[in-house]
Amino acid sequence: MAMDATSKKAFDRNWFTLTSLISRDFKLKYRRSVLGVVWSVLNPLLMMCVLAAVFSFFLRFSSIENYPLYLILGNTLFGVMSDSTSAAMTSIIESSSLLKKIRIEKMIFPLEKVLFALVNFCFALIAVAAVMIFFRVMPTVNILFLPLLLVYVLLFSAGLSFLLSALAVFFRDVCHLWSVIITAWTYATPLFYPVEILPDWMVAIEQFNPMYYYVTYFRDIVLWGQTPGLEFNLICLAFAVITFAVGFLVFRKLQKRFILYI
Repeated sequence: MAMDATSKKAFDRNWFTLTSLISRDFKLKYRRSVLGVVWSVLNPLLMMCVLAAVFSFFLRFSSIENYPLYLILGNTLFGVMSDSTSAAMTSIIESSSLLKKIRIEKMIFPLEKVLFALVNFCFALIAVAAVMIFFRVMPTVNILFLPLLLVYVLLFSAGLSFLLSALAVFFRDVCHLWSVIITAWTYATPLFYPVEILPDWMVAIEQFNPMYYYVTYFRDIVLWGQTPGLEFNLICLAFAVITFAVGFLVFRKLQKRFILYI
């Protein structure tokens, strides 16, 4: 019974810390901003307009049905992973002063960045809904798969965040390398072009790109109204669980030495 009480107390303390960090990041992001949280809706819309203009007229991808919606779906979901991992990577380093003063669960810091990215994604869904209304794309019952997709993406992002934040403590070059990887990953994932234009060897590589599956999943349930098959779900789950497990184990193994390097 005493153990249960102790565990509950630790959980409450960690939950309070987690929510406080999310609230802090939210306030910092929109501090001195006239439009405030409206930017979370406007940003994906403006980015969609720019990309749609460029790729529709210059690269002639306008043949894709409801191309602007195709764009915003891919970019907003990819942004959950890219934004959370990029922020989480330095979360331990940036929290060094706090970690040196009090005893706190270190895993909270990268996890908070993932959850904060989820908050921003929820606001971005307002922009997605606006584009759907504009193009008269009616959601189907398949939209109910969205929470399941978010579980996959969050697990995958959390695993990468744990791994990167742990490695960045010991190897600061990881921070520079990851920005290059994210840029390459963005172009390697069919966010603004159809996968059909890729040569066979690149299509084969896409089978090992988790974000290709997650973005395709999102478009299937929202844009095309298709039901993801069991095999497709198992692939998405496998990428998420394996990445999370690896990141979690690496973080757990290295966290005791963080204090020596931060």
